[in-house]
Amino acid sequence: MTLALLKSLGLSLALTIVLETGFFLLIGLVTRVKPHCSWSPLCQGKRDKKDILLVVLVNVFTNPIVVLLYWLAVLYTDWNSIIILIPLELFAVLAEGCLYKKYGRGFRCPYLFSLAANIFSFGLGLLIQFFL
Repeated sequence: MTLALLKSLGLSLALTIVLETGFFLLIGLVTRVKPHCSWSPLCQGKRDKKDILLVVLVNVFTNPIVVLLYWLAVLYTDWNSIIILIPLELFAVLAEGCLYKKYGRGFRCPYLFSLAANIFSFGLGLLIQFFL
């Protein structure tokens, strides 16, 4: 069980970092194509390479906590996994948004970016699991 949990933590963290960093870069491409993209609240202000590192570090902080608490709750309670997942994901979105707001340099709407990045990575993660 311990080895399976460690594999789950590692795989989830790696996949989340790749997907959310990719999402950050994708949003950055949109802002370069349309530098005044006021049409999208996800558009970032001034781009900073340190923000890429921030995306990675924020996920290193939040993802293992969420995954570990999720598996512990699933294993040791009879709760529905959706009931467990929703508050944990909300915690991740709020914590990441707070960190983006405090330490980010180019996030115009840090909480919205956090929500969109988490939806993106969670959705693609589900899609990947479906095909595996």
